[in-house]
Amino acid sequence: MENIINSTSNRQIRALAQLQTKAKARRAEGLFVAEGVRMYREVPRELLVKTYVSESFYEKEQNRALLRDGGVEVVSDRVFAAVSDTKTPQGILCLVRQRQYSVEEMLQKETPFLLLLEDIQDPGNLGTIFRTAEAAGVSGILMSAGTADIYNPKTIRSTMGAVYRMPFGYVPDFLSVPEKLRQRRVRTYAAHLNAKSEYTAQDYRTGCAFLIGNEGNGLSDALAAQADVRVKISMEGQAESLNAAVAAAILMFEAKRQRSGA
Repeated sequence: MENIINSTSNRQIRALAQLQTKAKARRAEGLFVAEGVRMYREVPRELLVKTYVSESFYEKEQNRALLRDGGVEVVSDRVFAAVSDTKTPQGILCLVRQRQYSVEEMLQKETPFLLLLEDIQDPGNLGTIFRTAEAAGVSGILMSAGTADIYNPKTIRSTMGAVYRMPFGYVPDFLSVPEKLRQRRVRTYAAHLNAKSEYTAQDYRTGCAFLIGNEGNGLSDALAAQADVRVKISMEGQAESLNAAVAAAILMFEAKRQRSGA
């Protein structure tokens, strides 16, 4: 086997390490790293830039059969482990172009179905929300500038491929979003502990958007005040609140239920 990368000082490996750990590097290059067999299989062809595999991965014929045409670099197992973001690397990762989506793309459906995420911090929560949103038929996800980086390696893995298919965008002036949606006949619903209306009492069959707040603090008062309706998820026991991803899932699937006529 020729041309195996054996050094962590290699220019490509150093660049990979930066993309794995630095959001600034990802923004500057317009790239992110997707790791694992599933994430590699599902990446759209037009977004795939380059593939890196470990030497032991490449040695197996069934693994080589997975590889697409284009740039493939083989690296030693030691170097791959050093650049991998996982404790037990699968032996394959790839460079992927970041996608740019507009709010207009998310509003193309006759009855848009959106999520607005304010300052979600946990990469796992954010990735789970993306994965669940795809399953619930969400049209797009808008995020505040303070929300975690969707291209964080942990977030990417948590999306289970949904990041390739779910339109999304970060909005600097996040407080203005509800009013802009209102102008497009999209009604906004804030998940709020102090709401009076049960979430099941609302009609989500027209254009709608759910506002989900930070894991620790919930929605800011300023954003909650912009919503058309505040809704609550009633709970029993001593639980004070639900995990942000869980709350988002409950709301999204109620909307899906109503929209499917169930």
